[in-house]
Order: sequence, then C-alpha cells, then structure tokens
Amino acid sequence: MDLYLASGSPRRRQLLEQIGIRPRLEPAGVDERWDGREPAEDYVRRLALEKAQTVARRVGQRVPVLGADTAVLLDGRILGKPEGKEHALAMLRALAGRTHTVLSAVALCYAEIRELRLSSNRVRIRPLSQEECLTYWHTGEPRDKAGAYAIQGLAASFVERLEGSPSGVMGLPLFETAQLLASVGFPLPIGCRSTISPRAR
Repeated sequence: MDLYLASGSPRRRQLLEQIGIRPRLEPAGVDERWDGREPAEDYVRRLALEKAQTVARRVGQRVPVLGADTAVLLDGRILGKPEGKEHALAMLRALAGRTHTVLSAVALCYAEIRELRLSSNRVRIRPLSQEECLTYWHTGEPRDKAGAYAIQGLAASFVERLEGSPSGVMGLPLFETAQLLASVGFPLPIGCRSTISPRAR
C-alpha cells in the first residue's frame, strides 16, 4: 500500500524509513504562521490535519496521507524558525539551562477517516555559553529549525534530559504514527504493530 507524507522534510521521511516505511513526499504548502493567541496544542493539531487534508484532496482518498506539525514551546510562546543570527542566538539563550515543551501532532486522512494524535515532550537544555551558541549558529544547523536547534544533530550534546518521545521531538512521533497506520490496516513491519484492530473498510 502506498503512503503519502504531506511534507518536504527529509527528517520526517527518514523517521518513517527507520521503521521500514518508504513514503512519497508531497509538500502541502499551507500557511504555518501562528497568530500568537491560538493555544499551541490546537495550533499543531490544526496544521497537521490541514496538511494531511490538503494533500489528500490532491492525490485522492484511496491512499493514506500523513500530516505532521511540531512546535517548540517556552513560557507559553511558540518558538518558530529563526529569522536570522540574532534571533537564533536569542532563542538559544532563552532555552539554555531550562526545560521546554515540544509538541508534535500527526494526522491521518484515508477514505472518510480523519484521525489525530498528539505527542507532548519535555526537553531540558544545559546551560550554554555565548561562544557555544555562536559556534553552533555558524555550523548552519539552527537556520531552519524550530527553536534554533536540532536534537538529531549537533545539538544532541546540549540536551541534558528528555522526557517523552525522541522521534516526537525530531518532528514525527513514531509510536502515535504506527498506531494511526495500524488502525486503517496499513502493513507495518514486524515490531511496529499496534494493539488497535484494523478498521473495517
């Protein structure tokens, strides 16, 4: 069975490939701006579903489509991708020595089915010096990452503690994703079976 991932993210594709699934990438192209008022959990759920629905309308309802969205949350505000060097350094300074939340929502559209799951995770970043933040910026890694860091990259050495799903922090919670796929009878590799019975089709 084919599977579309409503994303252009190589990272999310690699996460699915890690559990033996090779999706077709189809970026949704939706507006991801946050208005500063919408609750973060509602925001990531809405965007994940909107991405999946947008691609499902494009490719048809007979193929499962996954959409996902991730947000870094600190003091009630979503930290998006940095707009430049000073913005990135400010975010890294704000995260350093503190615990923040990473929310990842995943949505599935297939036939008439619209399902959502949310992964909430807590990450503590160790104290960082200005020199470390600046050196990290110059690696290029923070430039297109929410919160200006990538846990799967060089910033792994910044993470003092993680409570929750590592893959959820990376952008696609694999436990919840496998549950959704199993619920519609998508063939999952051994070891990734959900306890949810496949839906009657």
